[in-house]
Amino acid sequence: MTITAIALDDEPLALDVIKTFCDKVDFIDLKKTFTETGDALSYLETNKVDLLFLDINMPSISGIELFKKLDKSILVIFTTAYTEYAVEGFNLDAIDYLLKPFEFARFKKAVEKVKEYYHYLHKKESEAQQYLFVRVDYSLVKVALVDILYIEGLDNYFKIHFDNGKTLLVRMSLKSVTEKLPADEFIRVHRSFIVPLSKVKYLRNKTLNLGQTEIPIGTNYLENVRHLFTEK
Repeated sequence: MTITAIALDDEPLALDVIKTFCDKVDFIDLKKTFTETGDALSYLETNKVDLLFLDINMPSISGIELFKKLDKSILVIFTTAYTEYAVEGFNLDAIDYLLKPFEFARFKKAVEKVKEYYHYLHKKESEAQQYLFVRVDYSLVKVALVDILYIEGLDNYFKIHFDNGKTLLVRMSLKSVTEKLPADEFIRVHRSFIVPLSKVKYLRNKTLNLGQTEIPIGTNYLENVRHLFTEK
């Protein structure tokens, strides 16, 4: 698997660093580097790339504004010398944020995230989904589906409860995460709860038992849940 990439930065030395680091990574193919935003956009009009290393503090148009114009299939790693851009960068779903000057180890960590997420997006339809990628603070976190006990909705957030008792708070709606989960393995049973079918021990009245945890079934979901477990 090779991930094609370009880099845009108004500092040639910064581009040299990215090129040197890309040469050390066997799954990244850096096609071109650009110091002018217009040149990069022209290239993207006729060439498909998977990844863009993007400097936020560009002179003509900021990397943030450029990102909003890009095809959403392009994965982005922001690079900048200004820490204040981190929050906005991750609000735009960048894969990672590299603060200049960065060492190879930090660069490698960022592109490994790209590799995992790229594989997740391009997995074969016949391949069972094993992971969920969610954004926590300013990081893209990989969650193993098998470790999830249940998911609890909290307004515009949701909390993943794991078998080991740990939790993870994610800024995303329950509806959004439902669309990302395999429908044959997870079911929404309440306006505030999603459960993995494999963790359900039994159904009793309007409650699902998950061992030490009981999850209420919402009135609007009751018929569907009962039908599902009657079939089983």
